[in-house]
Amino acid sequence: MSRKKEKRWNGNVRDAALSILLAVERDQAYSNLLLNRTIETYGLDDKDRSLLTELTYGTLQHRMTLDYHLDPLVRGKLEDWVRELLRLSVYQIVYLTKIPPHAAVNEAVEIAKRRGHKGIASLVNGILRSFLRKGPREMDSGLTWEQRTAIETSHPEWMIRRWADQYGRETARDMALANNEPPVQTLRVNRTKGTREDVLDMLGEEGFRAEPSPVVPDAIRIRGGNAARSRAFREGFVTIQDESSMLPVMALNPEPGMSVLDMCAAPGGKTTHIAERMENTGEVRAFDLHPHKVKLIDQNAARLGLENIHTGSADSRELAGTLESGSFDRILVDAPCSGLGVIRRKPDIKYSKTEDEIGKLPDIQKSLLEEAYHLLRPGGLLVYSTCTVDREENRLTAEAFLEAHPDLERVDLRESMPEKLRYEDGMLQVLPQDFGGDGFFVAAFRKPE
Repeated sequence: MSRKKEKRWNGNVRDAALSILLAVERDQAYSNLLLNRTIETYGLDDKDRSLLTELTYGTLQHRMTLDYHLDPLVRGKLEDWVRELLRLSVYQIVYLTKIPPHAAVNEAVEIAKRRGHKGIASLVNGILRSFLRKGPREMDSGLTWEQRTAIETSHPEWMIRRWADQYGRETARDMALANNEPPVQTLRVNRTKGTREDVLDMLGEEGFRAEPSPVVPDAIRIRGGNAARSRAFREGFVTIQDESSMLPVMALNPEPGMSVLDMCAAPGGKTTHIAERMENTGEVRAFDLHPHKVKLIDQNAARLGLENIHTGSADSRELAGTLESGSFDRILVDAPCSGLGVIRRKPDIKYSKTEDEIGKLPDIQKSLLEEAYHLLRPGGLLVYSTCTVDREENRLTAEAFLEAHPDLERVDLRESMPEKLRYEDGMLQVLPQDFGGDGFFVAAFRKPE
């Protein structure tokens, strides 16, 4: 069926979820960016926001598992919107206990009628009724461990095999399972405006269930509610940021009055964290390749009341012609990466990334580190971080950089960072199952005086 014939069912949260799933599948759009836009387009109530998020993310997270259940029931080729509707419906039947199975089926049939015709509605009804009778498909005994784990956790087989090679089978499976759990909403306190206790009180007065993070001193965890609509957010007391994403700036340890460079800065979460730790003094130079993303840094800085950030658009692999060599006390290289640590928040990543793509990233990461080396002053500290769990992008890239610059000292992060995290030779590797945060890597290097 052509897109022109599709009829949107305004006010219907399942039809809205279907539209997001189609955009992800057809256009490689990012689900997290589509959610707010879809809520407005469909005229959904705020109370439907959590269900829309659950339906969209859940169906995406379990896509391969859902297809495994559906495959024996489908004869012939399905139009893409029909396949997505079946996935969405089976997800509700298998994973959402509060939704009666017959309600999920009836709703799917109504959507099929609106978007297609009676014949398609009958097909959808028949497949889903058959699924209700037979139940979820048993796992085939002839599958290899990699195949079974890929289907159970809905991760590509190459990804499971790669993680098993890097971390061992048990850790790889735990990581894949953790990626299918809902993320915890976390906030970073703007210490230039108040303490964590001040913000906890503000959030409590608005009815948010908030608690201090047991991992990061500047962080707060929230259960339920939309923190972006809180007074604390509007007035610049907090930034919405994952706990793991706060760790690179903790390792950087910027101090008031310093000159600091953030080479890959947009949308500005770490940039503003640096500026806050510097108590709005000194200078933070923040660059990003894309001008429209640089504007996001400026907007975030303005909301937080930070005036020590100076932004620019540039390829950070070519900053030497713009900035003075050896002029920065601290440099953060939060490098472009595969993003395999944030699958929990962006489940579409695991279907769109390829192993070939990952193989090309270390060259970009090394070139950024090389530029940073020349811009760092003697005695200065350089922090390298990524939001991935892949060893080739993380530990191997860091070690190659050290090998190229034997004068550098690798800083042991265990001496200054939170305890009970996963350290390897003084470098930090957070996995999604460690404390519920994103997968992240952090390494620090000091240039000799």
